[in-house]
Amino acid sequence: MLASASPRRLDLLRQIGITPDQVDPADLDERAKPHETPRRLAVRLAEEKATAVAARHPGAFVIAADTVVSVGRRVLPKAETKVEARACLALLSGRAHRVETGVAVVSPTGESASRLVETRLHVKRLNDAEIDAYVESGEWRGKAGGYAIQGRAGGFILDLQGSYSGVVGLPLYETLCLLQGLGWRS
Repeated sequence: MLASASPRRLDLLRQIGITPDQVDPADLDERAKPHETPRRLAVRLAEEKATAVAARHPGAFVIAADTVVSVGRRVLPKAETKVEARACLALLSGRAHRVETGVAVVSPTGESASRLVETRLHVKRLNDAEIDAYVESGEWRGKAGGYAIQGRAGGFILDLQGSYSGVVGLPLYETLCLLQGLGWRS
């Protein structure tokens, strides 16, 4: 069971030979709590999504994840407008940032485990024409930080230290480790 409507997460699971029986997204308030760090936010949301969906599907393995893009303690939004996307790209231009991905798994017995995967990235300095072209592509829509590394924005990344699949939305190595640690067998 995948507790996410993200087609990217579904594709990532299929990439490693896992096809969830069902997709059932959790519908949660994803806003940060006062003084909550980006790291804690990513893990908390993944755990809450997994728990909520597991309650609806007892006896199933449930996988949930949440990705948070941040510059320092500032969490960037999942861009929904061109103005938000442009602001995110302008902020990231020429800077390093972090992508925190929390992943949580609940087993059929109700046991749960979670992990945080942090990836550090550095975006090249973007000129106005590059930002405009990317914004016009629409690829940013609904993406944390206003970009999709698996698309055109991959050409903006100078350096990546951590999990590429975590930046896309689901750290595959850690997800497999959590599943196996809770008794899942392929």
